Amino acid sequence: MAYFRRHNLLQSIANQIVTVVKDYLTMNRKLKMAKYRVNYQMYKLNQMEQLIAENNEHVFLRGNKINLQR
Repeated sequence: MAYFRRHNLLQSIANQIVTVVKDYLTMNRKLKMAKYRVNYQMYKLNQMEQLIAENNEHVFLRGNKINLQR
């Protein structure tokens, strides 16, 4: 009986149910934030690749702006 007083099973089950419901309700918001972060990182990566391509002298990566000025 002392075990049940120390470890209130009904309260722990209720807490778990509440956390599952909270996670389920905030899932869409978390998904949107994750998509935003991925899109932002892809945008930054594409910017870096474009800058590298513009400053690179190789024929297959030759950029327009800097090579026209040369």
